[in-house]
Amino acid sequence: MTMLDISGTWRCEIEGQCADVRLPGTLDENGLGRPDDPMGQWKLDEVRRIGFWHEGDPIVTRLTRKHTWTGEARFTRRVDCDLNSGARWFADVERARSLRLRINGREAPLYRPACLSAPYTFEVTGLLTGHDQWEFLSDNGYPGWPAEAITYSSAASDETQTNWNGLLGTLRLRAEAPVFVDWVRVYPADGQLDAVVELDAACPWQGSLQLCSDALAETHTQTVSVEAGRHSLWFRGLALRQDARLWDLDEGCLHSLTVTGPGLEARTVSFGIRRFAAEAGHLTLNGWRIFLRGETNCAVFPETGYCPMDTDTWLRVLARYREYGVNCVRFHSHCPPEAAFDAADRLGMLMQPELSHWDPAHAFASDEARQYYQTELFRILARLANHPSFVMLSLGNELQADEAGHAFMDRLLANARAYDGTRLYTPGSNAHYGQRGADPAGDFHTSMRYRDRAMRATGGGMSGWLNRAYPDAAHTYDAAVAALRAAGDQPVFSFEVGQYEVLPDFGEIGAYRGVLRPDNLCHIQEKVRERGLEKDWRRMAEATGESSLQCYRAEVEAALRTEGYSGISLLGLQDFPGQGTALVGMLNAHLAPKPYDFAKAERFRAFFTDALPLALLPRFTYEAGETLTVPIRMANYGRKDLNGTPEWRLAGDRFRAEGILPEATAARGGLTDLGQLTVPLDGIGRPVRLTLTVAFSGCRNSYDLWVYPPTQPVCPEAVCECRSLDDGALAALARGGCVYLAPDSTPEALPGSVQAQFSPDFWSVCTFPNQSGCMGQLIDASHPLFERFPTERWSTWQWWPMATARAVVLPELIDCIVAEMDSYAFLRPMAQLFECRCGRGRLLFSSMGLHRLQQYPEARALQAAIYAYMTSDRFRPAQALSPDWIRKLTAG
Repeated sequence: MTMLDISGTWRCEIEGQCADVRLPGTLDENGLGRPDDPMGQWKLDEVRRIGFWHEGDPIVTRLTRKHTWTGEARFTRRVDCDLNSGARWFADVERARSLRLRINGREAPLYRPACLSAPYTFEVTGLLTGHDQWEFLSDNGYPGWPAEAITYSSAASDETQTNWNGLLGTLRLRAEAPVFVDWVRVYPADGQLDAVVELDAACPWQGSLQLCSDALAETHTQTVSVEAGRHSLWFRGLALRQDARLWDLDEGCLHSLTVTGPGLEARTVSFGIRRFAAEAGHLTLNGWRIFLRGETNCAVFPETGYCPMDTDTWLRVLARYREYGVNCVRFHSHCPPEAAFDAADRLGMLMQPELSHWDPAHAFASDEARQYYQTELFRILARLANHPSFVMLSLGNELQADEAGHAFMDRLLANARAYDGTRLYTPGSNAHYGQRGADPAGDFHTSMRYRDRAMRATGGGMSGWLNRAYPDAAHTYDAAVAALRAAGDQPVFSFEVGQYEVLPDFGEIGAYRGVLRPDNLCHIQEKVRERGLEKDWRRMAEATGESSLQCYRAEVEAALRTEGYSGISLLGLQDFPGQGTALVGMLNAHLAPKPYDFAKAERFRAFFTDALPLALLPRFTYEAGETLTVPIRMANYGRKDLNGTPEWRLAGDRFRAEGILPEATAARGGLTDLGQLTVPLDGIGRPVRLTLTVAFSGCRNSYDLWVYPPTQPVCPEAVCECRSLDDGALAALARGGCVYLAPDSTPEALPGSVQAQFSPDFWSVCTFPNQSGCMGQLIDASHPLFERFPTERWSTWQWWPMATARAVVLPELIDCIVAEMDSYAFLRPMAQLFECRCGRGRLLFSSMGLHRLQQYPEARALQAAIYAYMTSDRFRPAQALSPDWIRKLTAG
């Protein structure tokens, strides 16, 4: 095979512009196109309505392209080559948009149908003279294709990798013999192997094809005779060696297979032997139940605006995911280049690509969409057939279709299984948002819910148990699994779990040196400076990150506790710089850990792992004198059964208890009850945080819980407690007294307040405006009030009743004991607890409604700490606020 590299300098013409460009590359990389238009940003009317964007502002909902272009681009160049008599010639472009090729003005036919997710090949035999004018016509407006669904998807959305235009990866002219082996597909299963040899014959051919592999029990020879044309020759039931190593998680064992024949150039491919299946309601790999620990890749690569085309970069990307515990990567409405699968094959990482399809209204409704996505599906299956890492495929993200659309999807999946039965398929990830239940045509169900049963802890509008139910470490999705099992036995795993926003790290701004500008981050930074928040910003970002990490852990452990679950797919470890600027990650858009302790890989990997002891705490807060009773369960999805003696320890300030449970075996592939620990919480005379550590067979997990002395707090006589700044409160202040202003935590009592929640904002308020934007509490942990209520600087589980109360929007920024952080879209100064001098007196204000929360030991303890502080000589507020200023916060 003769190959000529045709990368290098080409002439590019777009409307009104003409310049030399470097290919492979994009118009963006070559500085061609128009300025990005702020009117084209995400949900502009909504963003304008909430006040995050005003006329004259830059793009604030995503990164800004330095150059953008939608439409046809013409790349021309003279290509000289020595023509071999009798050879067949092909032009290969590894990745492009809608692409045509002309040679000397004549159209070159496509060798295979075109799509975004596979290489382009044109046959140029008979078009070449040896000194030719080439013309590639690339169109990212996608004429004849379902452009709206494509540009909404991560494959071509400016929210992620951009709708770039250009030619990427390998660009070459290739000569083949008149008869050649075009491709070999290998399908190992159940101790044997099927292979498909794609033979292209310009003339009739006969001969013996020989298949040789280090994994085969013997070399296989078969005589074939074909007429002119392209043929798929099947070789079925070839016996594998009994000692042939399997491809597995973290073990990228690959084999090679070579096809030879008389007069044919040998073709060698690599493959892995593995069995990925849906069995008895579980996902299995090589016969063992596995638990997916997934990350969602949305094609965020801000320096280039497109996915990497080389294996080395993908090795680094996947290695970064693995540092955080990931064993499966879902590619949200896109399929990455083959280099990604080469890397995953080597690392032992599972991969779930999707079609470039995101249509939440009328998926597969048009003939255009049906034809295009059918083509894309089978191009993916053919091109990636030999990659053992490729285990699942979805027809797209959050698809919704009518009955005709679903009937087409059913046929499409049936045809896909007939073509390649070594993968699992589903009609869509979170199709119909789970409201239709599991589609019987799918091999697995991945969604945010099963009908009305939730499968993640929160969502838009802050729905879900994390913010709506008193916290414990025992919640499961057993109800969803049971409902699904009543209808079928599909494996189930949760979809896009997390989405907890973290306030931005402005140090990231300097990392943008490529085709995208972080105007959105710069805009937020400017607003932060205008609002006077810059001095506290790092503490705020740290607090939101710690809260996010805490919530991700709750999500993961709930999934691990669920009997019959096959995994969890996050969104995400990496920031999503579009859709309103959804900074939800431990990693920034460049896949670099954020410069805080919460983003350290070892902290996330501590719970995002294949084997973890689980303490099923009924709650996180207790009173001294109670008895702590906790069932212990072992989730084991590792490589082997685990044996040993479970150990536990509960320790903290001047308290320590420890013990063992009966020796146990935790079988691989599920959950095992290890017993129950019982600990009297005696001898605790002051509020303490204790850490419960459970360990089994080398695996360890720890939980914080809080214990308070029994108390029924009563307001001291020296403190005037009131629900509004009434005449009695004003008189007390005039006398130089102490006033505790504690209205009911309701919209009526606090008309200028917003509803807070325990977790940070979900995804972004620009996408989900039906949420308050609250980002959690920022706590002055060094304040003397907290000597009697030990706390971190952010909301931990002991704060849940108070964190889910209301926060008041302040007339201006002040010092707070407990501030409520706000989304970057609003940046309102908010508080739940602050103190001040007021008139001649002193005042402490609370919007948490503690008097209505006295059923909770943590609320009683905090109330007692407030009373003790206000009657101490340390209650000396530094800031002064007027009665009128205070009165603006309450009704009456």
